[in-house]
Amino acid sequence: MKYMMFVVSDAAPDQPSDESDIDLWVDPLDAAGKRVIGEVLAPPAESTVVRVRGGKVMTTRGPFAETSEVILGFDILEVEDLNEAVEIAARHPMARNGQIELRAFAPWNP
Repeated sequence: MKYMMFVVSDAAPDQPSDESDIDLWVDPLDAAGKRVIGEVLAPPAESTVVRVRGGKVMTTRGPFAETSEVILGFDILEVEDLNEAVEIAARHPMARNGQIELRAFAPWNP
């Protein structure tokens, strides 16, 4: 099963962030083929929101919603089941400093 793992900031982390922890999380998952891809995202202020209304494309710079939580990055996991995805997400440093959201890939039925 494939899961999208959103790495989200939190206004009240459990402990201070240590960026060096991320390599300890990434390296074994990459070696085991459990992490398909992962990237850090640009800050929300650099985002662009796209909408189509009445056939017109409208764009807005910056985040759409005001929030204290921000998606910082993502990883795509290839795992056996949700339990394995949860176990992997719980080891991510941001599980202590923010939160991790897991979403299974849904079947595409055009």
